[in-house]
Amino acid sequence: MDRYSGFEELKRHEKEGVDYRIRARLGYSGIAVLSIHGGDIEPGTSQIADAIAGHEHTFYALEGIKGSGNLALHIKSTLFDEPNVLEILGRAEITLSIHGCREKEPMVHIGGLDLELRRRVLKGLRGAGFDARECSRSQLDGIEQANICNLCRRGMGVQLEISRGLRDRMFGDLTPQGRQVPTELFHRFVQAVRDALEPFRKPRGEWAVSAGSERLL
Repeated sequence: MDRYSGFEELKRHEKEGVDYRIRARLGYSGIAVLSIHGGDIEPGTSQIADAIAGHEHTFYALEGIKGSGNLALHIKSTLFDEPNVLEILGRAEITLSIHGCREKEPMVHIGGLDLELRRRVLKGLRGAGFDARECSRSQLDGIEQANICNLCRRGMGVQLEISRGLRDRMFGDLTPQGRQVPTELFHRFVQAVRDALEPFRKPRGEWAVSAGSERLL
């Protein structure tokens, strides 16, 4: 069971810059890529989301940076209400939310309310050789309207739950140091998802946000 029922409660008990940090980078595409359980909460998800976002998509991460016990910073996806990400989602047309699940088998669950984007991501990942599955587990399916992946302007997005077994193979290892060494599998996964997002990307200038460098919030 999660310790905190929302961001304000987390903020009262945890110290920003010591226990957690928030990273964001604005893009121009109308697409936001999130890792709300980043850093050492669900290791590897920040790096995956950051790489998928690239320079054209907006990137957001809340990262656990405690020496230990980072799982305590996990806020349920339907309760995640950190103000910066809510502002981002209020301007985004499409959301892709990256999570990690515990399975040792190398695979990824695909959920969320955006059925067209789900189909494209599923096809792209399978075509790249990944075991990608339509999510059949209610706690991972991302279909609640309150889920962070569905809070964009269109009211529907996609959630990827990437297994521990697959994330292990995407990096040297899942320590902070090992996550700085992405493998060929990491790059193949990222490219497959980026290709799936491409038809949904708005050209530069159509979205009323100027792309910028990453900033700590």
